[in-house]
Amino acid sequence: MRIPITCKAKAIFSRAFTMLEVMIAVGIFFMCVFSILALVSRSLRQARSLQPLQTDARSAISFLSLTNRLEEGPLPPEVMTAFEKENPGYIIAGQIYEVATNGLFRVDFTVGGASGGEKKIAVTSDSSILLFRPLSASMRFGGSTGLRR
Repeated sequence: MRIPITCKAKAIFSRAFTMLEVMIAVGIFFMCVFSILALVSRSLRQARSLQPLQTDARSAISFLSLTNRLEEGPLPPEVMTAFEKENPGYIIAGQIYEVATNGLFRVDFTVGGASGGEKKIAVTSDSSILLFRPLSASMRFGGSTGLRR
């Protein structure tokens, strides 16, 4: 005995996609998505290379913070040469000022050089820190050591 197929059942089967059509559509979709992601990644990389490279005085600050004594005047030459060895193409200058007679010093740094992008741009960065060094000689009252006995 045969069961007749109604028109309604034929209409349901003819409206659906086959598995092959779905797989092809998903493949095309993922190819488009990955090509867009590659394009965005490449654009971000190129934009990053155009930005100027910022260098600050962190390594010089850390080297200077290891000392027990500071003196008013320019930065010590060993700090400047250590920074310039670590950061080729950049130079550092600075000044040490005594803020208070208790051994508080302010150190001003200026870092200069050329940026690392495709277009070379002169870049400078200024920073200032306070260091407490009670063993340093105070220049405010005749060069005493600042130690109370």
